[in-house]
Amino acid sequence: MGSADVITYEADKTLLINISKDGNIIGWGIEDSWGKLLKYMGREAYYSSTDDSAFRGKIKYIGMFQITYYASYDDQILKGKIKSIGSANFDYYMSFEDEAIRGKIKDIGATAFSYYPSFDNEAYKGKIRTVGSTNITYYASFDDKAYKGKVKSIGNFNFTYYSSFDRKEYAGSMKPGASYSPYVDGVKYLIIN
Repeated sequence: MGSADVITYEADKTLLINISKDGNIIGWGIEDSWGKLLKYMGREAYYSSTDDSAFRGKIKYIGMFQITYYASYDDQILKGKIKSIGSANFDYYMSFEDEAIRGKIKDIGATAFSYYPSFDNEAYKGKIRTVGSTNITYYASFDDKAYKGKVKSIGNFNFTYYSSFDRKEYAGSMKPGASYSPYVDGVKYLIIN
C-alpha cells in the first residue's frame, strides 16, 4: 500500500496486483527489491468484445488467477469493479453509505477495510483507517504543510517526516529510522513519499 491510495493484492509469492481503493486494477507484475512492479512474463488473457460492457477488454487471467467483475446489470456503484481474484471475493461500501467511503473496497476475502468518513479531518477523510485489526493514522490538515495527510502510524509503527522548517530538499521526506515497508499483522505496507 502506497499513500493509502493503492492496495496491493498478493496473488502468490511472485504475482502482485495493484488495485485502487474503488476496486479497479492499476497494474500487476513481480516486485523488485525497491517495491516497484516489473513486467509479469506469464499468461495474460482479456475479456472479449462480446462480453458484458462493464468488463469488456479488461484483464481476465493473470497467470492461473481468474479475475471477475461486477456486470452492467449489477448495482450502479459496483459496475465494472473487481468481484473476485482467484478465490478471494471483493465487497464494497454501497451508495447509501457515507460519501467519503461510498464505492470503496470493504472486504477482500476475510480482510476488512474501513475508511475515515467525510466528517473527519480534510487531510485524511476517505483514506484507509483500518486493514483487518490494524489501525492507520495520518497527520492532520493543521499539522506542518510538508507532511499533512501523510501516514503517521500503522499499528505500532510510527513515521516522522522532515518539516517545512528543515532543509528545503528534505521537507516532507521520511526521517531515517523508520521502515518504508513494515509488516504488520501479516500485511506488508509500502510507504511512498
